[in-house]
Amino acid sequence: MKQLLIALTLFATPALAQTAEDMSRLKAADVVNLGEVHDNPAHHATQAQIVRDVAPAALVIEMLGQEDADALAADPAAFAERWAETGWPDFHMYLPIFKAHDGPIIGGAVPREVARATYADGVATHFQGDAAAYGLTDALPEDQQAQRIELQFQAHCEAMPREMMGGMIEVQRLRDATLATGVVQAMADTGGPVAVITGNGHARKDWGVPSYLARVAPELRVISVGQGEDGVPPEGGFDIVLDAPAPDRPDPCAQFK
Repeated sequence: MKQLLIALTLFATPALAQTAEDMSRLKAADVVNLGEVHDNPAHHATQAQIVRDVAPAALVIEMLGQEDADALAADPAAFAERWAETGWPDFHMYLPIFKAHDGPIIGGAVPREVARATYADGVATHFQGDAAAYGLTDALPEDQQAQRIELQFQAHCEAMPREMMGGMIEVQRLRDATLATGVVQAMADTGGPVAVITGNGHARKDWGVPSYLARVAPELRVISVGQGEDGVPPEGGFDIVLDAPAPDRPDPCAQFK
């Protein structure tokens, strides 16, 4: 399986290429959010291409905490064994992104124990920053809360009661806001531009990372790229939407049937 994934990575076709106009917009931005479906090699090939072309001063990544991110930046090729312990899809899909970047990597991961505590206590209790400034002390609008509950319910294969989804939404808010704080830090440290490597759900404009940056750093020029599969665009609104074939993958809900 690992050899197959490596082969897929080496020969992955990038998502439908961005136009010259798209590239001009990307290069003019302070922050470029690069969404993905985590196990799609073509999405990662596109991210690597954009990172090479934009040449950001820093990367912010969803997948690692800061200690691991520092080790990754120091020697990307040597990080495969540690990456395998994190549970993220095969490192060789992500490695071209990190090789395309020469600079600091900001870890935007939320530790598992913090995520578990947030599920029970709420996002404002565990956010390491100004929760009010990020809007985390406010309840979500009712329509957004209902939509997010339904999305979480579907994502968990309708196998858990909707009443349990509220805690998961709180964790999602924490992850979005934590990535946004990483962007603010990276901008302060480097002057930008900054690229964010993350899932489509965090890159979406309506309630993902861009929505928090609009609150705390409205002066930044922020652009979001979403990557769909088989002609189905990701939800949430993006400045640029690309598309690529979906890889063969097992039914994620098979275990509940």
